[in-house]
Amino acid sequence: MISGLPKFMNGGQDKAKTFRPKRNHRVGTKRYELHKYAQATLGTGNLHEAVQLPEGEDESEWLAVNTVDFFNEINLLYGVIAEFCTEQCCPVMCAGPKYEYMWADGQAIKRPMAVSAPRYVDYLMTWVQNQLDDENLFPTQMGVPFPPDFTERVQNIFKRLFRVYAHIYYCHFERMQALGAEPHLNTCFKHYMYFVREFNLIPKAEETAPLKELIDKLLEGSSSKDKAGGSHSAE
Repeated sequence: MISGLPKFMNGGQDKAKTFRPKRNHRVGTKRYELHKYAQATLGTGNLHEAVQLPEGEDESEWLAVNTVDFFNEINLLYGVIAEFCTEQCCPVMCAGPKYEYMWADGQAIKRPMAVSAPRYVDYLMTWVQNQLDDENLFPTQMGVPFPPDFTERVQNIFKRLFRVYAHIYYCHFERMQALGAEPHLNTCFKHYMYFVREFNLIPKAEETAPLKELIDKLLEGSSSKDKAGGSHSAE
């Protein structure tokens, strides 16, 4: 989604077992046009302006376009370190010692269960992909309405995709630095959080608490010294 893919992301994704094929917007559709608009606006370098709803456009369409684009972006970022995020190295899906994420999708897996990071990301990306492919949830035909609970469904997707960023920063940041990927990672995450805040996609502050200091630094230019206390488990 951020233009100018760095060299470190041009190869190696085939090795990533949790890497998902890129989801494309169909050429000639309204969503494709909004995607191109988003790309052009990103090219100006003003991330805050880039996330704002274009004048006269439908908010649900804008959310849908960006959900697909952020899904693609996070897939690429995780693909960079996927071969290092193994069952042995990351037996728990976590963001540091205080935050552990358990998996449940409410359907195949109804009771939250502890899984390794690569397995969690695999479950998560499959779960998101299935929703993006659901015409009842993400309609691509002109005139077909979005469901009444669309915003809530998108919020749940963004809440869970945030956890991939949190895991990368806590458990694989040194690897990203070694690959020269830190600037790109920060730019992608900054763009993600601007969009999240613009549309209130992660309403509960505790969900973003693992990266609060980083978020403050990237978005407000100030580094908070406050650290979230206690432990936290989420699904």
